[in-house]
Amino acid sequence: MSNILRQPLTGANTRKQKIEGGTMERTKFILEEKDMPTSWYNILPDLPEPLPPELHPATKEPTRLPPPLFPEAINSQEFSTERYINIPEEVQAVYRLWRPTPLYRAYRLEKALDTPAKIFYKYEGTSPAGSHKPNTAVAQAYYNKKEGVRRLATETGAGQWGSALAMGCVFFGLELKVYMVKVSYYQKPYRRILMETWGAKVVPSPSPDTEVGRRVLKENPDSPGSLGIAISEAIEDAFAHDDTKYSIGSVANHVLLHQTIIGQEAMKQMKMAGVYPDIIVGCVGGGSNFAGMFLPFIKDKIKGKKPDLRIICVEPQACPSLTKGVYTWDFGDEAGLAPILKMHTLGHSFMPPPLHAGGLRYHGMAPIICHLYKLGFVEAQAVSQVPVFEAGVKFARVEGIIPAPEAAHAIKVTIDEALACRESGQSKTILLALSGHGHFDLAAYDEYLSGKLADYEYPEEKVKEALAALPKVS
Repeated sequence: MSNILRQPLTGANTRKQKIEGGTMERTKFILEEKDMPTSWYNILPDLPEPLPPELHPATKEPTRLPPPLFPEAINSQEFSTERYINIPEEVQAVYRLWRPTPLYRAYRLEKALDTPAKIFYKYEGTSPAGSHKPNTAVAQAYYNKKEGVRRLATETGAGQWGSALAMGCVFFGLELKVYMVKVSYYQKPYRRILMETWGAKVVPSPSPDTEVGRRVLKENPDSPGSLGIAISEAIEDAFAHDDTKYSIGSVANHVLLHQTIIGQEAMKQMKMAGVYPDIIVGCVGGGSNFAGMFLPFIKDKIKGKKPDLRIICVEPQACPSLTKGVYTWDFGDEAGLAPILKMHTLGHSFMPPPLHAGGLRYHGMAPIICHLYKLGFVEAQAVSQVPVFEAGVKFARVEGIIPAPEAAHAIKVTIDEALACRESGQSKTILLALSGHGHFDLAAYDEYLSGKLADYEYPEEKVKEALAALPKVS
């Protein structure tokens, strides 16, 4: 049976297969290499209202460019008004190692749920790093190398971003220093080993290597770390070295831009399947993976072509920036070195609980997603950790793919929506953004399977404390 399921199906070809005594269609939609998009889609010129400006962290005044952290090409893309930006051939050449990525029809999950819903998932776990992150990591490494940068500094939560950037730096001959959130550094040692295999230097954050890290450790030697602290450390590192630039894996406009190759491919593949999604579901921490999926589709909603399209952003109950955060100006990092952004935030000093979905432990959210949320074009839900892993295990047992804990958040809501279709008798088409595999997260699955996995509630008092330290912006 498993051999049958692994048989490649090209184009929109569909096979009838005998599975467990019944007839079931198993469809895998694969684009050919020549069909891979050659440009990224930029949502900025299509927004119904302009995105609020980025503010300089010191002057708190609108700034055309962020502080000198990025190469000029990245700065330009951050604020570009061009609808499509060409993907350099050197970047395309690396993309072709795993792109285009497959789109699957989840017939087995549909059958297990006894739902009339049609469920599709776009799977980014086929990249060498196992997630969507190389889509921007490769591009950022290329632009830095082209402008003569020798070394990059970055942060990583669960390790997907750090491993992707380590891979990108190997391809373009750059050195890399990674500040990995401490709780994930110890929870996910294989991610660290993957980064080091690709040549990166990895330290747990907060670390003794920076002023920011030393300050946090002095105040709390047992600090589990956060993305906000790790970002501050990486930015401080970049400022301290003339040959170093900073690289970020989510939140920023240019990162979401690079990820739109996902949604553009998915649009072609859904057309091959002869359907258009009614609901698109994805997890959000900083928001780059899900935005990369839904931005090419949301253009149709903005223009009135698909007004009823639902786009559901799923976040952890323990770090719910969209559902319980405040939409206001805040620093992108803990120390206040990054630009000030208009976003839904829990406060830049907020320390999230040590949940296993490390990529979702961020105090804020991509300004583009927050802007669309404010305008009513996307919605948000927060879910707890134990039901998330229950959904991840269910998905693994019927579809065969062990999802990353981050992606399992989206699976939980996808299942909920499919069950709602069963109750109502409506047949909706659901598109799931499956951002990566969970092969390096098996310790977390072991905790769930052994009954030791804990849920973390919304830490209301800690959020109130963090929100009291928001920057004063007139």
